[in-house]
Parts: sequence; C-alpha cells; structure tokens
Amino acid sequence: FDATRAEYQRRRDVCYRKLCEIPGVVTAEPKGAFYTMAKLPVDSAEAFQMYLLNEFEVDGETVMFAPGDGFYQTPGKGHNEIRIAYVLNQADCARAIELLGLGIAKYNEAKR
Repeated sequence: FDATRAEYQRRRDVCYRKLCEIPGVVTAEPKGAFYTMAKLPVDSAEAFQMYLLNEFEVDGETVMFAPGDGFYQTPGKGHNEIRIAYVLNQADCARAIELLGLGIAKYNEAKR
C-alpha cells in the first residue's frame, strides 16, 4: 500500500498546487481522500460544466468534474463548487487543472 499511497499523495499535491494557481479558486489540501472540493469563481458549477462540455476545448481537449451541490444536503450549498477526483496520472491531473483554469477564464469572459 505504501507505493499506492505515495502515488495518490503526489497526484493530490499536483492537483492542489495547480488549483491554488488559478485566480479566484478556493480549496483546502485534502487529508485522506482521492478527491478535492474547490470553490470556483463562476456563477454556477453546473452551467460551467455544460459550457466546458459543449463549447470549450483546447486542441480537442476539455475537462469534466462533478458539480458540488450534489454533495451537500443544504439547499444552495456548493452551487459554485466542484469535486475533482485525482484518479489520473500526475501529468494528466496537471493538464486537467490547466484546462479548468483556461475554461474558467473563457467562461467568465463570455459572461461579460
């Protein structure tokens, strides 16, 4: 288990570091899960996800996440949060977060 634990820690570290580099994203370092929650500077995580899937791409790539409101019992909680599982290798995790940042910038630019 040590090798698996170390690999997931490296993936976590990549995702956490890359998320912290995106302006306006608020997240905490996960302590024991293989996913993280992040608050995004968007009006709606669900609307943003649909934008990413239907309108956004960079060199044929986009990114997918789970909107955060489904993980809360309180109505309205998590509306602009996402859950990202870091199940991909480190390079793919880094690329996914990079695409997320590019997508946030384009989405908010289009909303102006």
